[in-house]
Amino acid sequence: MLRVYFGDHPKEIYNTSVYFNNSYQDQWLSDLFARELIRKIDCSEVVDSNVIRNSVLGSFPPTKLSGGVKTLLLLYFEPKSKIFNISTCGDNCAKYILKIAEEKDITVTLHHAMYFGKHFQLKVINEKRRKVISDPEEFLFLASEYLRGDSNARED
Repeated sequence: MLRVYFGDHPKEIYNTSVYFNNSYQDQWLSDLFARELIRKIDCSEVVDSNVIRNSVLGSFPPTKLSGGVKTLLLLYFEPKSKIFNISTCGDNCAKYILKIAEEKDITVTLHHAMYFGKHFQLKVINEKRRKVISDPEEFLFLASEYLRGDSNARED
């Protein structure tokens, strides 16, 4: 299940790129799902654990992957250890976030209204009731409410 907290959380890893650069492990890049993420999001291929290849950028180390891919890899390989900021991800990462959350319980922060599509399930944990959201309009309403600071009206 994907659990979303809108706004700053005291335990969040805000800069996922820096965290990734200092914590990723070489064996992550041999995982088939990790390779798929890199191929689909960054249009790049893993050559080995230290080299990624892209037709435009050439060869580069894993530390130069996009912030979105770095965050997805952290969610996939460290799902319970941290709360990661997924605002570093574009909407093209949303379906992979949901895919990871189908198999692993993950808690994330969002600082914008990400588009998860028309069919999703997640739990907004700013809510005292922590209810499951599956309606895009309700999700957008809650994102707007919490990110603008109007949450006091809902905390009763």
